[in-house]
Amino acid sequence: MSDFDLDLRTAEEHIEEDLEIEGSIVLDVLDGTTADDEWLETLSNGNVLVLCVEGEVNELASGFARDVREAGGNLVHFRGFLVVTPPGVDVNTDRL
Repeated sequence: MSDFDLDLRTAEEHIEEDLEIEGSIVLDVLDGTTADDEWLETLSNGNVLVLCVEGEVNELASGFARDVREAGGNLVHFRGFLVVTPPGVDVNTDRL
């Protein structure tokens, strides 16, 4: 055994202070019926979108994708779903 001393109470105190996650995961359908501004507002409130794509993803997301990227958010199309995250929330695709 090593002489490594870990005080978990102190670590938990720091985690709680630094972890300021707000928002939810919003499940919806991307089919052209929801206004682009509504998607952007949902993201600006700190939410993550998981959208089932019904149609051509590039066409359906064209009205908000550039704004998301320019703001530092992410868009990932995976198995018929579009995952859209606000700035500061990354999507790890390393295992794909």
